[in-house]
Amino acid sequence: MNRIYLLAAAVCIPGGPALAAGGLDGRALGIAWALPFFGLLACIALGPLFFARTWHHHYGKIAAVWALVTLLPLAALHGVGPAVEVLLHALLVEYVPFIILLFALYTVAGGILISGTITGTPGTNTAILAFGTGLASVVGTTGASMILIRPLIRANDQRRHNVHVVIFFIFLVSNIGGALTPLGDPPLFVGFLRGVDFFWTTRHLLAPMLLLSVLLLAGFYLLDRWFWQRDAGLPPLKDFTPERSVKLFGKRNIPLLAAIIAVLLLTSAWKPGITVPVPGAPMPLQGLVRDILLLVIAGLSLRLTPGPVRAGNEFSWEPIAEVGKLFAAIFVCVAPVIAMLQVGKEGVFAPLVAFVTSSGGQPIPQAYFWLTGLLSAFLDNAPTYLVFFELAGGNAADLMTAKGQTLLAISCGAVFMGALTYIGNAPNLMVATIARDMKIQMPGFLGFMAWSFGILVPLFLLVGWLFI
Repeated sequence: MNRIYLLAAAVCIPGGPALAAGGLDGRALGIAWALPFFGLLACIALGPLFFARTWHHHYGKIAAVWALVTLLPLAALHGVGPAVEVLLHALLVEYVPFIILLFALYTVAGGILISGTITGTPGTNTAILAFGTGLASVVGTTGASMILIRPLIRANDQRRHNVHVVIFFIFLVSNIGGALTPLGDPPLFVGFLRGVDFFWTTRHLLAPMLLLSVLLLAGFYLLDRWFWQRDAGLPPLKDFTPERSVKLFGKRNIPLLAAIIAVLLLTSAWKPGITVPVPGAPMPLQGLVRDILLLVIAGLSLRLTPGPVRAGNEFSWEPIAEVGKLFAAIFVCVAPVIAMLQVGKEGVFAPLVAFVTSSGGQPIPQAYFWLTGLLSAFLDNAPTYLVFFELAGGNAADLMTAKGQTLLAISCGAVFMGALTYIGNAPNLMVATIARDMKIQMPGFLGFMAWSFGILVPLFLLVGWLFI
């Protein structure tokens, strides 16, 4: 059930124009070239909801079909050479760095276990949500969700009303809390690998993230207190959690998490100017060093963490296996889309460019905020971030300075509005699945949207008015 969490992104590493070396000219591509990408995203979003059994057994085959639908016509119409270069660029230059970071974070976070008896009072629940919100930017929304969701559910298993606890957990820990670093949420890692400074997100998203967090935590406390007092006069339910002291296991993984952050910071600052030639795009030396160090950290975590600790987290390798198949296809299918976006008004996405651009040719941040956000809620937020990042020019240096408001709008929309549906951000569905397995009566897809749109959209209107 943890496998869903990693299905969260499609990224490119910084460098020259993506796919230019592959011979793809976005001006020569029609809208049909985008269909495999959106078809694959639709399968990832809807497969676990509407044909779960078929999807679980055949997702690799389904993803491979979409990749072939992209590559075979490309080879037939543009030549085998460009098709091979697109494939190598997508897999070696883009996919490998991304999957290695996910592997390292998944491995290290999966070695941290909180065990023991916690009573889910309004104050305790609010404190756990606040802690998880802060933790999400350090270990990622998925890592924080994995570490805290089961202890939080166990703390509230004796309460009659506990659905709202999980819903606010999804809002805060699985989404909004990841806004401060590229480690926090996949869309921000997209930007980091495209050249956005590691701490740009911290400086610019801190204020809107704090505003949303404070308002949501205050609202949660009042709601949880109301439910707590409502149940006070009723006979207590049986508590199925054995009484035992709270303990933290797998502490050796905490410095390893710090090591992952250090590796990202150091390798992003170190630019020796040495590249390894690869058909389609060069691979920078600092990227290779980063990937090797991350694999070493993951290996140390596996060696140093006792087996019972991972068993307590229900750790398995199925999630990374699923991601390995799906993301190989995502990176292939998104290549023509990026090529078309890079040519802006000269390509088939000209109407989209016009919608988010003023008559004077300047981007409209509010349009970017809402369009990125609402599409993120239904298409998965990291690929959506990538699409609008490219639509805004794809130049990180320009987006961090002259177009800073546009990058802020894209970042806020992707990270915050991923909380609007179960499929907006990968941890959402994972948390809901875990909650159902632990006997929480979670709302269905539309029921969750009733909660999220009713609570979050007014807050997003406030964020847009104050900061964008």
